[in-house]
Amino acid sequence: MTQVRAKVAVMISGSGTNMAALLYASRAEDCPYEIVLVAANDPEAKGLRLAEAEGVPVFALSHRGMKRPEHDAAMDAAIRASGAEWVALAGYMRILTPEFVSKWEGRMVNIHPSLLPKYTGLHTHERAIEAGDSHGGVTVHLVTPELDDGPILGQTPVAILPGDTPEALAARVLIAEHQLYSRCLARLVTRDRDPDWLAEQVRVRAMALPEADEVVSHGMPCFGVIKGKKFAYFTADHHGDGRIALLVKISGTDEQAMLIEQDEQAYFRPAYFGDGWIGIRLDLGGNDWDAIGAWLERSWRAIAPKRLTTLLDAADAF
Repeated sequence: MTQVRAKVAVMISGSGTNMAALLYASRAEDCPYEIVLVAANDPEAKGLRLAEAEGVPVFALSHRGMKRPEHDAAMDAAIRASGAEWVALAGYMRILTPEFVSKWEGRMVNIHPSLLPKYTGLHTHERAIEAGDSHGGVTVHLVTPELDDGPILGQTPVAILPGDTPEALAARVLIAEHQLYSRCLARLVTRDRDPDWLAEQVRVRAMALPEADEVVSHGMPCFGVIKGKKFAYFTADHHGDGRIALLVKISGTDEQAMLIEQDEQAYFRPAYFGDGWIGIRLDLGGNDWDAIGAWLERSWRAIAPKRLTTLLDAADAF
């Protein structure tokens, strides 16, 4: 079966060496992503010429004379028109507006030449040397409105040698950047179908509920109230059905039928569980984790003692 690759747009401002590293990594048969657009805020950016030579569509729009929100909106429109599902910043030297960042929340990644949280911003190598650090390095992270402050996806330390200059250190860090970025991006675009990652997302939300505990039941992670009933199961290809899913309690046959009729790809009747449960597919990509959390809370409420639901209601009131 032909692999469906995640579509990635790369934003650059200059030579685009990290863009090139991502592009050439994408040429491997087993790479889970492809570059569908290279966009720049400088029409003279050298990376655009490389992308064109390699057959990748490009978009360039100078930010000069434009208000930041207007420029960001134009970049966003071009990225969406390309069909991109993910955005990788690769030496894009503009601070993005919170509106732009929020539109790509969880789907935009950046590479920064330091071991974050150390040395956000510029002149990272000079600052690491002046501080007497043993290592500089590189970090790949998700982008949030706060500069260089998103969740870290990967890091590579690079030793600082005696007598190092910022330029010499930067050259070695760049090698590490080219190695790290493509691996982190590949993991990011496939994690929506990674059972370990999906299980952890369910676990965090289930265990946040009052007196929740986790056990293994019928070979599956199972969540319930301590010494009480179960409210959720996580299944990964259980009984060889090929699905990764969350099983939660519902009101009964009518609701089960309604949900499946509403979206038979996303919902299913879990075998051996009866009409009081529904299966919710987690391996289709694009999960709404707030909605998953709401399903878990609703299912928990269906089996939790009243003293616990009252406690949660009181907490929600604040």
